[in-house]
Formats: sequence, C-alpha cells, structure tokens
Amino acid sequence: MGRKSFTVAREALRPDPRFNNLLVSKFINCLMYDGKKSRATMVFYDAMDLIAKRVKDTPPLEVFEAAVNNVKPNIEVRSKRVGGSNYQVPMQVNRKRQQSLAIRWILAAVRAKSGKPTSQFLAQELMDAYKREGTAMTTRENVHRMADANKAFAHFAW
Repeated sequence: MGRKSFTVAREALRPDPRFNNLLVSKFINCLMYDGKKSRATMVFYDAMDLIAKRVKDTPPLEVFEAAVNNVKPNIEVRSKRVGGSNYQVPMQVNRKRQQSLAIRWILAAVRAKSGKPTSQFLAQELMDAYKREGTAMTTRENVHRMADANKAFAHFAW
C-alpha cells in the first residue's frame, strides 16, 4: 500500500479579459482544443456577439450564465455494487460537478453538429439552453429521468 498522497494547489484561474468572469474563463478552457486558446477565445466571443445581436433586452453574459445554470443537473445516477448486483443509485451532485457536467454537455452538443462555424452552433446551443430547450437540456432531462426511475434504489446511497 502506498502512502496517502497530497494534492498540489494549482495556479488560480484568471478571469477572461472581456467579461472579467471566472466561469467564462473555465468555459473557454474547456472549449479549447489542441492547446489553441486564442482560437477558443475567438469562437466564444464571436458566439457572445451573435447572442447580443439576437437578444436585445438581455446582456450576453447573463444569457450565458443562465444557460449554464439551466443545464446543471441536481441529481444523477451512480453505479453501486451491492451483493453481487449493480444498481443505478440516484445521488445528489455537488456544485463543482454540476458546473463541469453542464459545460461538458453544452460543448458535446456543439461538437456533435457540423456544417457551420462553431461559434454559430455555440450561440444557438446557449440560446436554446437559456430557453430551456436544445440538446444539452435533453441530456439533463434524461439524467433526471434515469434518477427518477431508479428512486427505489436510493436507500443504497451511503
């Protein structure tokens, strides 16, 4: 058996230059592919410009934050082995995992589409999530539905 390891504190995430927001910075880092951060930043800001053109009454940053908050799951199923059987046990999701799942689902929905620039798909997906529709919201609803269907195994959550 090895000794208990300790975690090394990472350098704190810096807020993005345009909106001065940590969530935007995290989203851009998750959007980044192959180390091309300037490309990811450009795609995100283009998407925010498109949102600003389409939604006149709400600032694009509020649309983005509301979209991410709408996609966040409250509950998910985790596989638990009990007595030789695997059960899908519904469990609460902590705040950090909620945020990472929401970002992951939005980006997965954007990357699944092809034919137009990514910024247009990102803008559309964020607008859809803001209105509580779209692929990312469907994924969230499926996770909630699975947790609801497996409520009978909630007593295995310990």
